[in-house]
Formats: sequence, structure tokens, C-alpha cells
Amino acid sequence: MTKLGEHAVVLGASMGGLLAARVLADFYETVTVVERDVLPETSANRRGVPQGRHVHLLLGRGSQVLDELFPGFLDELVAAGAPSFDGDMSKLYLSNGGHLFPRSGRAKDVPFFLPSRPLLESHVRRRMRAVANVTVLDGHDVVELTSTPPRDRVTGALVRERPDGSERVLGADLVVDAMGRGARTPAFLEGLGYGRPAEDQLGMRLAYSSQLLRIPPGMLNELMVIIGPVPGRPTGMALFGNENNTWMFSVIGMVGREPPDELAEMLAFVEDFAPAHVLAAIRAGEPLAEVARYRMPSSQWRRYDKMRRFPAGLLVFGDAICSFNPVYGQGMTVAALEALALQRCLRRGEDGLARRHFQATAKAVGVAWQMATGADLSLPEVEGPRPLPVRIANNYVDRVLAAAESDIVVAEQFARVIAFLDPPTSLFHPALIARVATTNLRRRKGDHAGTQLAAIR
Repeated sequence: MTKLGEHAVVLGASMGGLLAARVLADFYETVTVVERDVLPETSANRRGVPQGRHVHLLLGRGSQVLDELFPGFLDELVAAGAPSFDGDMSKLYLSNGGHLFPRSGRAKDVPFFLPSRPLLESHVRRRMRAVANVTVLDGHDVVELTSTPPRDRVTGALVRERPDGSERVLGADLVVDAMGRGARTPAFLEGLGYGRPAEDQLGMRLAYSSQLLRIPPGMLNELMVIIGPVPGRPTGMALFGNENNTWMFSVIGMVGREPPDELAEMLAFVEDFAPAHVLAAIRAGEPLAEVARYRMPSSQWRRYDKMRRFPAGLLVFGDAICSFNPVYGQGMTVAALEALALQRCLRRGEDGLARRHFQATAKAVGVAWQMATGADLSLPEVEGPRPLPVRIANNYVDRVLAAAESDIVVAEQFARVIAFLDPPTSLFHPALIARVATTNLRRRKGDHAGTQLAAIR
């Protein structure tokens, strides 16, 4: 493959940064990943990934992309102990919008994996270290970006080594900012005279607490438990099985509902809606770490795709573009889709790269944004505009979820959409619309007949 340049620099060794580096390695002679943290050699939490101490889900499409970029990756992940879903619905307890998915039968072709975030990242880093032209420069702060005198092109990054404070400039043909939600590219662009990107935001004031546990074997048949917020109850919970017989228990609060940070209080926080056998298993569990807390005030989308001017030699990636309500588990999969979009753009050369990259990523981000913000806006407690298309979509999704309670075909199709395996438009296929209508009509007739029988008795 013809190389586009000598050197690309990726700022941030997040999942997004690592995936971007993997793609860039095919198009540049050398790639350097700059990371503030000193990266662990094994599976361990680190400061730069605060969500690493909470539940994580590798959705279907995200897992496929990782296996495309790193052949054999999923087999390695499973061999390391990461649980995977085999289609047996009895292994899931999923309540979405107050609708419980079927607890029996088999779902087809809806794969997902449940590694802890530290395990997942350690395997990606190990595969990245095996790529000959990629260097990871950890323990370094990014001080600022450098540019040409006319300020029309980014030329590299000034980095500072910890702890001695020595500085050097990494010259680059391309710099990719993957430094997350707090990335400083908007301020850098403003300093160069390009202005900041517009931002779309939806405030949901999310907070959650998580406890790592070891639950005695045999207490749960489920692999994953998710009970989402509903109107009137903007709280929820999740319990995910991870490697080494460990479990991550998280309790969620939105719009100011603050979850507690003690295990007993966390259990009390969810006891009104969590199934008794799940609560019993958690009570029997052994805490393996302190309770971790996390807060996110809003979902945020920096609209680089709408900027009229942008310097050459610079791209933005992952959470530095958009960060969603993490309860929907979209972040890593969207980063994987962005990596594929970057790959397609690079195959067409460097001309207009930034414009093409931001337009391509906006498609993947836009789908996730609509799903996440639409779900948040289904809660009346979340403040935000609800134009007619959003109200219509949410009303129909509620009907889909109602039908999914008893129809595994509908449940499977909805699961494929939220796993990014099928587009949301697939829910509006005439055959599925008819199935949703028929299932709900049958259910209403059954409810009506049951009410009449109870009245007779």
C-alpha cells in the first residue's frame, strides 16, 4: 500500500486513539501514540479511563470491527475469560423502557462480549505493540499543537515528559486528537483564527456508582442484567459478568437522582425494581474494590462537520468529537465505526481529508446521537426540545418494545439496531411494523379478556 506520509501522531491512547493508530499504521511510515498515563503492561485500571471501573459492553458491530482490524482478536478475548452471548435469552434480563425482553428462546446473530474495560484495553494495546511501525509514548503530556506560520496546517505537537519536564516537538504529517471529552482542539482552533465548532448538547445529569464483586458460582444463570430508567423513575441498574468470575454492579441516577456509594445503600436504591434473585446474588457477593463514582452532565457533539474552515494535517476522533450518555454502551462501537470511516477516507488520499473525515464520522455519530438522545428524551424528567419527529419515533419505539416482550423476532431486530448491526430504519420495514401491530393487538385483546374474566369471577 502506498504511504501518504512519513509520520502520524495520535494524541491519547484511549480505545479511540488506539483504533485510529491501527488504521493510520497502514498509511504512514511511522505512527506515534502520545499518552499522559504510564500504561500498564497487564489488565489494570488507569487514571485516564475513569469509566474503566464501571460496566462495559462491546456491542455486535464494534466487536466485528475489532476482529477485522486485529484478526483473531475475539477468540483471544474469550480465551482470556471474557464472557460472550450465545443467543440464549435466559442468560439476559433486559428491561428497556419498562418492557422486559423474552426470558426464553434463542436470538440469532446478535453477538456481544463482556470484558472488563482494563482487559479489553490491555489486549488492544498488546496487539498494537506488535505493529512494527507504531510507537506508544506514554508518560507524556501534550503541551500544544504546532502549525505553519500562515496557520493553514498543523505540523506536529509539543510534548512534555513526566516527571523530568523535558519537552520536544514531534513533527507530523497528520495529528489526530483522541484525547476525549476534555480535548483542547476547540481552543487551539480558536487561537488559530478558525473559531470553535458549534456544539449540540442534551443535559441528562447522569451519575452512577459501581461495585466490583465476586459472586459465588451458580447463583445466577444470567450473564447480564440491565434495568433502564422509565418515566417517573429516572434510575436504573446493571450487573455484568466479567472475566475471572467477577461481576460489576452499577446503579444509575439521572436528572439529579444521586446514587449512593455504599453497597448496602446501592442495593436499597434498586430494590423496588430489581428481581429478588439478582439482589440475593449481589448480597452474597464479595466486594473486590472500593465503590467507584462517575458523573456526566450532558451528551455533547462538537460539530466539526459543520465548520467551513479547518487546518490541514489535523483530525479529531472518538469522544473528542462526541460523548454520549454512557448507559447505552455506544462509545467503543462508535469509535470502531469512526476507524472504518477513517480507513475509507485515507484510501482516497489526503486532499480534503478533514472535510471528508468529519462528514463520514458524522453519519456514524448521528445514528448513535439520535438513539441516545431519543431514549433520554423519552423520560419527561429530562429537559430538552421534543420536535414532532422525536415524539413520533419514541412512541413507535415504545410499541416495538411492548411487542418485544412476547415476540422474540421483534426483540432480536431491536437488539440488532442498538448493536449497530442494522440501521434504525429497519424497525420501520413494513413487515416489522405489521408484526409489531399484530403482536400488540393480540396482547391488548388478551388483557381485555383477562379483565372481563376477573370481573366475572
